[in-house]
Amino acid sequence: QVQLVESGGGLVQAGGSLRLSCAASRDIFSIRAMGWYRQASGKQRELVASRTSGGTTNYADSVKGRFTISRDNAENTVYLQMNSLKAEDTAVYYCNANWLGRDYWGKGTPVTVSS
Repeated sequence: QVQLVESGGGLVQAGGSLRLSCAASRDIFSIRAMGWYRQASGKQRELVASRTSGGTTNYADSVKGRFTISRDNAENTVYLQMNSLKAEDTAVYYCNANWLGRDYWGKGTPVTVSS
């Protein structure tokens, strides 16, 4: 089992920055891949960014160059640095961990970008 707790969401003006954190209940070094997804109102959940234990990253085209995912194995935490935020980034952001072939999710943290 893996419990994930997100934090760092909030209200920010367009052009601003936020850093989301995802604290895991176990050693993330053993977790093959961790990532961030988001779900805007009325839309499907979509991948924002992911990072494997080997360091391979993947980003949605809409956030490339603006968002950065990182992992701190010592703190069992994954971060999402979000810069140059846009109104269309408004969504609930969820942390995901794929461990032993199973997906685990946090409860989400809301991000609202005002234009």
